[in-house]
Amino acid sequence: MEYEGTENKKLEEYVTKVMIEMGVPAHLKGYQYLRSSIMMAEEDMEVVGSVTKLLYPEIAKRYKTTEQKVERAIRNAIEVSWLRGNVQIFEELFGYSVQTGNGRPTNSEYIAQIADKISLDLRNESMNMDDI
Repeated sequence: MEYEGTENKKLEEYVTKVMIEMGVPAHLKGYQYLRSSIMMAEEDMEVVGSVTKLLYPEIAKRYKTTEQKVERAIRNAIEVSWLRGNVQIFEELFGYSVQTGNGRPTNSEYIAQIADKISLDLRNESMNMDDI
């Protein structure tokens, strides 16, 4: 699941753009893990249903770290974006935000929702991969 080639580079750029809009700080380790996770989920949503058995082990292997560090870094990146990110985007994507008092989405909810948004955007006739 390496992301090479023009199409995958464009997908990576689009995922990056969405993450920045969400307020995920690029300096956090979890940023890289989250981006890879979203791209994996966009390719195969099955990984979101089994984050501990499929997603975290693959990301840990790719970045030469442990599954526990991957989970924690992703959770931290989501927490930071939840607290400091764009409230309007969170409300649009998740239906709730810090202001409504609901807790932040879980790692798998966050990854699944962003991957689904990206899939829908890319399938939308008005958006072509060339537009990214």
